[in-house]
Amino acid sequence: GSQCSMCRWKVLLVVTVCALSNINAQIRYSVPEEMRKGSLIGNIANDLGLDVKRMRDGRARIVSGESAEYAELKTDKGTMVVNERIDREELCAEIIPCSFTLEIIIDNPMELHHVTVEILDVNDHSPTFPKDEIHLEISESATSGSRFLLGSADDPDVGVNALQNYILSPNENFILKQLSRPDGVKYAEMVLQKPLDREQNPRLSLTLTAVDGGSPQRSGNVRIDVTVLDGNDNAPIFNQSVYRVTIEENANKGAYITTVNASDADSGSNGLVKYSFANLKGNVADIFKIDEISGVITLSGVLDYEKAKKYEIGIEAKDQGGLGGSAKVIVDLMDVNDNSPTVTVMSFSSPVAEDAALGTTIAILNVKDLDAGDNGLISCTIYPPTPFKLQSSLRNYYAIVTDAFLDREHVPEYNITITAMDSGSPSLSSKTFLNLKVSDVNDNSPKFQKSVYTACAIENNSPGLSLFTLSAHDSDSNQNARVSYFLDETTVAGSHVSSYISINADSGVVYAVRSFDYEQMKNIRISVKAQDGGSPPLSTNVTLDIVIQDENDNAPQVLYPVQTGGSLVAEIVPRSADVGYLVTKVVAVDVDSGQNAWLSYKLQKATDRALFEVGPQSGEIRTVRQVTDKDAVKQKLIVVDNGQPSRSAVVNINVAVADSFPEVLSEFTDFTHGKEYNDNLTFYLVLALAAVSFLFITCVVVIISVKIYRWRQSRNFYQSNLPVIPCYPPGYTDTGVTGTLPHLYNYDAYMTSESRKSNCKYSTLGGQSVLLVDPSFKETLQRAMKEENFLDDVGSSELVRTFAFYFWSLSAAVDPYKTFALWHTCEQQTHLQGEWPRLTRKRQSASLTFVFAYNFL
Repeated sequence: GSQCSMCRWKVLLVVTVCALSNINAQIRYSVPEEMRKGSLIGNIANDLGLDVKRMRDGRARIVSGESAEYAELKTDKGTMVVNERIDREELCAEIIPCSFTLEIIIDNPMELHHVTVEILDVNDHSPTFPKDEIHLEISESATSGSRFLLGSADDPDVGVNALQNYILSPNENFILKQLSRPDGVKYAEMVLQKPLDREQNPRLSLTLTAVDGGSPQRSGNVRIDVTVLDGNDNAPIFNQSVYRVTIEENANKGAYITTVNASDADSGSNGLVKYSFANLKGNVADIFKIDEISGVITLSGVLDYEKAKKYEIGIEAKDQGGLGGSAKVIVDLMDVNDNSPTVTVMSFSSPVAEDAALGTTIAILNVKDLDAGDNGLISCTIYPPTPFKLQSSLRNYYAIVTDAFLDREHVPEYNITITAMDSGSPSLSSKTFLNLKVSDVNDNSPKFQKSVYTACAIENNSPGLSLFTLSAHDSDSNQNARVSYFLDETTVAGSHVSSYISINADSGVVYAVRSFDYEQMKNIRISVKAQDGGSPPLSTNVTLDIVIQDENDNAPQVLYPVQTGGSLVAEIVPRSADVGYLVTKVVAVDVDSGQNAWLSYKLQKATDRALFEVGPQSGEIRTVRQVTDKDAVKQKLIVVDNGQPSRSAVVNINVAVADSFPEVLSEFTDFTHGKEYNDNLTFYLVLALAAVSFLFITCVVVIISVKIYRWRQSRNFYQSNLPVIPCYPPGYTDTGVTGTLPHLYNYDAYMTSESRKSNCKYSTLGGQSVLLVDPSFKETLQRAMKEENFLDDVGSSELVRTFAFYFWSLSAAVDPYKTFALWHTCEQQTHLQGEWPRLTRKRQSASLTFVFAYNFL
């Protein structure tokens, strides 16, 4: 618990944030090694001042790093935890301090944050010796103070947890001396304190213990076996205590490094010296090799300046008597430009919206060159140079940002090439390729090739006929380029445009909803809106003018002469008519237009001795010769238009060759033979006959009822039996010479309620010459008596006129023109002869009844 508290305290102390720009920051954590998976490294959100929601929405992630597999980012909590067990010795070996760097990317907007995690050492290793036993052969003649190299123990831990001391087991002959090399490696030597006696102790067994300073303390042991030999007075001595060599990192295997040399003053076998490596660490024994006799050191492995810039090698020389000396060889490596720059894409936003603002970050790149000096100095270039540029806010970090506005419709994607080149000689370079797609923004409305289109439609078309196809192009893509077509809310001839025209929203095909009639509508102008599927949608309007073309669907119509079934209208040509006499002029029209309305006239049948000719264009009918009795008085004229196919109308021209009207009447009966009936006319005739018959019967019943009523009243008045009291009105005077009242007298007549049934008779002295004298009387008795006679004739005359009206109505229903012609003819003839006024009303009615009955039958 105390250790964890100390580590967390260190974490808080070393947190530093360096804001290099508004989107870049650096932070450092320190954690102990060997932490369990899931252990907290640090609270990224709090330490960087970020919101957890911002990290989650921006897809915060670890994009690169030297040891990215050791850490994991928890965006839901804003923390970084251990993802894999961290072994400091495996990660950094002897490098102090041990750390690794991570890069965290957050999108929308893009942010780059650097996190350095320092790994603190834990005393998890004990010191170890290269061998379990050390064998020494020492001459009994060795003098006090002689040194014997024991080597060093290896402890991967660092700091206080590293090797601290050596301890030699108690003995009478040797003491321990601890030394340190310039690189900090501690090694031990035994110093002879008391001369050896081979006869007393031919062999000695000692224990060397190496201890570290960790808590708890760890240690390692090695056993030392000493064999006492006879006389060896001198130990080997190197001519240099330190050998320094410089070699290029790209040296080949077997390359010469240096030669070490030690001399021994003894003679014989005690003067023979052998060389060996001592106190080696790591894989040095695999890289270098020494000849134990000659002391020549050669290269046996591969050098890499980027991994180790120098090597310190311990050399030991021993004679046959067990005495030895030591020296050190330092091999410095020279960097060679053997590493090309590397470009790591840490973040890449593709696609990018075409309306991205200037300076929008497209990608973040990390460039590295493991070489040193100028060999590791990198410069980057971008192609194409526009609309992008490179910006560097941190060493070895570059951001690709927009330098100009993008337009997907012109350039939908970019192939970006990033070239990284070092400053070595010769320089090395590398390229990275990015394919950036530009996402569409709905910034283009649909466009038509024209602002007004014209389509033609022939009248009498079938509903649903395709009239025209409108097509608009939208430069955008996908949903933004999906164009739909709609009719604008307008009216045509007082009706909604949709009652005439419809349009397919997807294809833009314009259809006719109903059949068009050129005579009612010459053209239809509609407005169509093309709208894309973007958000918000953009639209464009276009005008479509649909011109309705005329079709020859109407036959010519004759305006004059008026043509009806059984017409009795005739044109009169006098027998004395000259050649070229204008009989009549046929007037016809065609409601079609253009060529379909051009009319021409011709006679249907023309004999060899044709009497008439017609003007092809004017329609005037004229005589071409003198009229004879054998000429036909009935002609048929055909009016033809020039449409395709042509249509025609036939008009019957009745020509009466006569000098007087009675001759014309004689021809009427002949004109009726050419009547043409149709079904509709028959229906109307039957209907008219029924109506007239009903009216006729009704009138007869009414007249008979009135007659009976009046007759009954008159009989009741005359059959009254009441006495008559004479009453002489004051206004009468007797004008006769034989009367009994020679003077003027007045009479008052009084009657009862039954008096209306009595016969009241007045004197008729003087006949019809008796006049009223009283000026208040306005009528004569003579006129009153005439009116009484007239009332007697009313019943019979009205009955006769009713029959005349009945037959006249029937005649008018069957052939109205002939009926009116007969009426006119009869009236004209009687007036001409002066007979009509002299006929009584009853005789006039009888005459008309006869005429119309004859015509109807």
